[in-house]
Amino acid sequence: MPANKKDPEPPGLAQVRFLTVAEVATMMRVSKMTVYRLVHNGELPAVRVGKSFRVPEQAVHDYLRSAYFDAG
Repeated sequence: MPANKKDPEPPGLAQVRFLTVAEVATMMRVSKMTVYRLVHNGELPAVRVGKSFRVPEQAVHDYLRSAYFDAG
């Protein structure tokens, strides 16, 4: 294993679609601050790229699925 790699690359990482915070906010119909809060609280996984975050699209779907409840 090369010295500069900590962990082996997960299989299928090339197929992961990453979204910006703005794209996630639009998708969820919330503010960007709400998305940042979810990321910082660990409720929504994200990858830091430079000074910005990228969120796997599947993580957004998983979060919404788990947050969904039937009112009534």
